[in-house]
Amino acid sequence: MTQCPKPSRRRRLRTLAALGVVLALTTSCASGGRSGTPIPDGDAAAEYVSAKFAATLEHLDDDLAGNEPRQSTHRSYTRIGDKKADATITAIQVGSPPSRFYKNHSNRDSADYRDYYRPAGSDVEYAILGPVYESLAPTAWVSLPYEDVGYDVCFWGGYAIVCRMLSTVQSSLENGHAAKQAKSLQDGSVELTAEVTLRDILEERVVILPEWALQQISEEARDGIVETRIALDPQGGLKEIEMNGLITAGGTEIEIKEHYQVLEPPTEESLPKIPPPDQITALKTDAEVDEFYDRMSQITSSGG
Repeated sequence: MTQCPKPSRRRRLRTLAALGVVLALTTSCASGGRSGTPIPDGDAAAEYVSAKFAATLEHLDDDLAGNEPRQSTHRSYTRIGDKKADATITAIQVGSPPSRFYKNHSNRDSADYRDYYRPAGSDVEYAILGPVYESLAPTAWVSLPYEDVGYDVCFWGGYAIVCRMLSTVQSSLENGHAAKQAKSLQDGSVELTAEVTLRDILEERVVILPEWALQQISEEARDGIVETRIALDPQGGLKEIEMNGLITAGGTEIEIKEHYQVLEPPTEESLPKIPPPDQITALKTDAEVDEFYDRMSQITSSGG
């Protein structure tokens, strides 16, 4: 995967807050087989799948950075004991150059959402805040300066987590920790399977937890296995990636479910309409933007 410039601390903090991947865990009550032909066995399988993963990762930048219409969803579910977080990110790009829109919505609270929209060529990005975040601004819409400083598409909120999922598999393969298998399906697509650890997932920041939650995850639990499946279309493009794991260690049960999938291409109608300026709170300085994301992080990191 193409290496991009290291983001500043401010950029990293803003990205995490915008994604909402610092999970607000809250207390609550508590696949069938696939047809297809295994490709190789034994050492040949390891070599084949490693090559397929490498090709997928190399192709990812071009695949995601293209200007063709794209739409995807990513369901992210984490449970630690009786506390859980459950959200869906929808990513949409339309046009050339593309306008990009991503929606981060809780599946547990309809008032908990943040949508981000950057029209093509705009020097601002718009945030649309759900009622949970109404204390952050007097209006539901906020505009923020858009910093276009050469970061690749993996720094856009719509693709950040799927990039990290693939990087987790890549690092696991490089470290010799992932069991590997490949399967050819009847339509010419390919499924790749691997095993990664919870430690890999946390270190690669697929799931980012507040400190109070991390303290509940033992070293034994961090070595627990999370099954990973990657589906490629007949042309080798990414269709789907899933990570599923249920780990019990030290008296604590941890469940991870991450599911990214590519949907049918969107249209211009999938993009929001920007309201009049008097319905938008404009943040213009670094201090204003930093305060906005600091306060958002306080909301998304609560729950301990």
